[in-house]
Amino acid sequence: MKFNNIKLFAVAILASMTAINCSNDDDNVTGPTGPNFTGTYVQEDQMARPAINTVFVNDGMKDAFNTTTPSDMGAAFQAAFQTKLETLSPAYDPASPTDANALGFTAAQFTGVLATDVLTVSLDAPTTFFDGTNILTGRNLTDDVIDVELILIFGGEAGLTNPENPGLVSDNVASNDKEFLMSFPYLASPW
Repeated sequence: MKFNNIKLFAVAILASMTAINCSNDDDNVTGPTGPNFTGTYVQEDQMARPAINTVFVNDGMKDAFNTTTPSDMGAAFQAAFQTKLETLSPAYDPASPTDANALGFTAAQFTGVLATDVLTVSLDAPTTFFDGTNILTGRNLTDDVIDVELILIFGGEAGLTNPENPGLVSDNVASNDKEFLMSFPYLASPW
């Protein structure tokens, strides 16, 4: 009986010490109750369309390109992109400004689209990067984006059917190493 009294006394002392140490500091919450988006954020990279930043933006322009607002990109970078495109691809001859790619875009028109590095989405057309008919209406996981970009850069007006530079219109990667899933998250698990 004496041992039980000691236990009860110890529990009472512990409870009273806990009560003394507790405060009501959680009664007046003054901090944010949701996500806090205050502060300064910095744009680090632009990569809406794969390989555009990598191929068309020279090393000395990377920081400027990555921090430029998309609405200002065309005016700031189109001329440099056109020079690079005409240098890379004999399908665009600077002496023939009407040379066009598979989309029917001249070098100036195409680089105007590329210089504004945003991924456009259409609400009323099939979602595709380019399917031969629909142009930049979004992007499916199954779209072979690199092949499309190579066709548009090096293929010339005939594109894939009779490319001007046949060795440069494909990366020769026909599919993923794993099939996409039929439900979210759609991407296959890593090896």
